[in-house]
Amino acid sequence: MAKFITVGYGDEKGYERTDSAVRNAAHAHDASMKAGGALIGMAGPPVQVRNHDDASLQTAPGAYMRSSLPIAGFAVIEAEDMQEAIALVSKTPCAVAHGVVEVWPLQELS
Repeated sequence: MAKFITVGYGDEKGYERTDSAVRNAAHAHDASMKAGGALIGMAGPPVQVRNHDDASLQTAPGAYMRSSLPIAGFAVIEAEDMQEAIALVSKTPCAVAHGVVEVWPLQELS
């Protein structure tokens, strides 16, 4: 099975305007994925880390990437291929609650 990193984007406004039955089903889907071994979590406050030439460690609060929607959470999932990974995340809260989920194939280092 291949591994995929997912990044969910969404805001409270989109979440609240989604029918509660749809939200509940999405949370149940997340719980099912987690029970199946997926690592799923909400995003906390980010910190940028730089250490150019391994000579000067610098940190800065906040995200480096910018988006019109805030990052809501992350997951590491396993799927046979990209199509299966897409099908899995298409039922998650960010996907159904007027947000978006990115799916990134994880190419593990040997």
